[in-house]
Amino acid sequence: MLQIQENISLKPYNSFGIDVKAKFFAEIFSEDELKTLFQQELVKTQKLLIIGGGSNVLFTQDYEGLVIKVSIKGIDSEIDGNEVRVTAGAGEVWNDFVNYCVQHGFAGVENLSLIPGTVGASPIQNIGAYGVELKDVFESCTAFEIKTGKVSTFNYADCHFGYRESIFKGALKGQFIITSVTFRLSAVPKINTSYGAIEAELHNRGIEKPNIADVSAAVSHIRVSKLPDPSTIGNAGSFFKNPVIEKHEFADIVAKHPDVVHYTTADDKVKLAAGWLIEQCGWKGKVIGQTGTWKNQALVLVNHGYATGTEVYSFSEQIIDSVKATFGVELEREVNIL
Repeated sequence: MLQIQENISLKPYNSFGIDVKAKFFAEIFSEDELKTLFQQELVKTQKLLIIGGGSNVLFTQDYEGLVIKVSIKGIDSEIDGNEVRVTAGAGEVWNDFVNYCVQHGFAGVENLSLIPGTVGASPIQNIGAYGVELKDVFESCTAFEIKTGKVSTFNYADCHFGYRESIFKGALKGQFIITSVTFRLSAVPKINTSYGAIEAELHNRGIEKPNIADVSAAVSHIRVSKLPDPSTIGNAGSFFKNPVIEKHEFADIVAKHPDVVHYTTADDKVKLAAGWLIEQCGWKGKVIGQTGTWKNQALVLVNHGYATGTEVYSFSEQIIDSVKATFGVELEREVNIL
């Protein structure tokens, strides 16, 4: 039953474990509940924050408005020859969805194993890892328009995907609530093991001809070895985006730092590894007060216990300044700051 609660701690609802309060809080389990919620007068007077797993947000203060947690569940699939369309509710845990696809032999998302968050957030952020981005498997999504109460369908072209970007972070930010996502997957896998340490991990396991379950297991192992579990130490995964720069800018950097870790992008630019940049500046495993970088991955900022969001933000500022001074590159936060 739909309830609007008051003065609720958001500590259980953000993976950083920051203890702030929401003036109002509601958890939504269906599109109908969403429609009912927005018919209430209270909602019309409040600023809104939509969350799924709370894995891409840093709270620096109490939220003086209504926080809506989307918990719409359900997964359905439709097979047409070798093509598979899988629709998942926005509140499904992303990794549960990936496991469902792998177990059913639906290929395309195995490289995205163990990314924190929910299905509904995946197109907003255009999540990506190990050579695959959400846009590579995206078919469409349904979204509730806050202003009108109508539910619309967005196809691939509508979403204007970019690197960790979409129209939902740009022109339509704050205007829609995603309720479900449909993915275009395949019953015939195209195994992608070329990015990162996947091939090395498969070799260690003695696997020469991997299937999607093998790839998912390898990716999961790599992520666990590098990234902290939010249930044991607060974090939001990768805190910064990998910077994408022009080739002439890269030429200046590589002249001074020949071993800089980099990748060429499809549009002939150069993507730098933010974790490498941060580590070279001496930040890997560094602790200041209750916050710091993770010992195994400098790209991840952590809450060692009772850090405030302001402390974490200040720490990230120091890292940005340090990388800028050393490499001339401006890091951009991937996490939303509130």
